[in-house]
This record gives sequence, C-alpha cells and structure tokens, in this order.
Amino acid sequence: GLSMQYSTALSDSLLAIACLACLLAIGKLRSRTAEDQRPGLFCMQMGFALPLAAAVVGALRFGLMPDLSEMHGWLSRASSLLGLPLLGLAALCLGRQWHWSGPTWGRLLLGLCAFFELFRQLGWLDEYRMGVQLGSLLLIVYAGWMQWPQRLPLLLALAVTALFGLAGLVIGTEGSMGWFLRIDLFHALLALAYPLLAWLLIRLAGLYSRAKAL
Repeated sequence: GLSMQYSTALSDSLLAIACLACLLAIGKLRSRTAEDQRPGLFCMQMGFALPLAAAVVGALRFGLMPDLSEMHGWLSRASSLLGLPLLGLAALCLGRQWHWSGPTWGRLLLGLCAFFELFRQLGWLDEYRMGVQLGSLLLIVYAGWMQWPQRLPLLLALAVTALFGLAGLVIGTEGSMGWFLRIDLFHALLALAYPLLAWLLIRLAGLYSRAKAL
C-alpha cells in the first residue's frame, strides 16, 4: 500500500503547486486593482486557497501522516462546497461586469457556509455537492459565453468545466483505472483545471476594468 500512497502524495503536491500558482497570480492582480474590486478578488483567492490547503494536507496524509485523514476530508469538502462556488460567483460577477461590495461577498460566503451546514445536518451532502458543483460550472461557462465574440473566455470556460466534470463524474477518487489510481488522475485533472480557471478569471477581470475605465 505505501507505494500507492506515495503516488497520491505526489499528485496532491502537483495540485498544491498548481493552486499556489493561481493564488499568487490572483494576489498580484489584487495588488494593482481598485479598492472596490478587492473583496471579490479576496473571495477568489479563498476559492484557490481551500483546494491548496486540501492538497497540502493530502500530500502530508498520503506521504507521511495517515492520521490527517479527517482534516483532509474536511478540507476537501470545503474546497468543493465553498471554494468552487466562490470561483463560480466571481466568474459570474466579472463576466456580467457587476459590482458587488465587500458586505455582499461576505453574505454570499456566510450563505454558502450555512447551506453546507444545513445539508450536512440533513444528511444530503452528496446531493448538495453535486448541485453546487454543477451550478458553479454553469456559472463559469455562462461568464465565458457572455464575452462572445471573444472566443478565448468561452474556450477556457468549457475546458475548465470539462476537466472538473471528467474528474468528478467520470474518474472519481475510489479504485484504479489500469495502471493509475483514480485519485491520482483526479488530482492531475484538477491541477490542469485550476490554472485554466485562474487564467479565465484574470482575463475577465481585465475586461471588467477596461469596461469600467470607458
């Protein structure tokens, strides 16, 4: 079992590096944006920080400390139930060129936490996760589609959605496919999806600030 664990520690490390790169890129963008856009960018950073934390803890769990599994599970859930929706909402906000204040973002974040807890109490977490992830991916595609006739945002949005969909619906994290553990393929797909999503968000933020300047 250990060799299998090490491959997962490695794929989790790869995912952590990808999410860290996204976090830093958004941080760079945040340092040169207007004050009123920063709450949205902060929520975007949170959207990348949660999978980053989950991947770091996952790499430690599979490589060194198996007793981190509960914390890893919690962070993985937070990343899919809070992180991804925050990124989807950020894409929607930038794609529609809407202006949301800090308190609005705060309420959205609290709402996501409240729903997460509510569905956990009801025991419908799997159904809720499915709904939230599909909703988030639809928002991302919609934000890309809103930029038409510019093709790049839509292509990026479709690529992100395809990678997340493939990872979550087709690959999953249990068992193996041929030579590879499914969880490693899952991590590899996400390590591609997150940077593409960051690229899309940065691109949308550029279009948003240009529109505001006009």
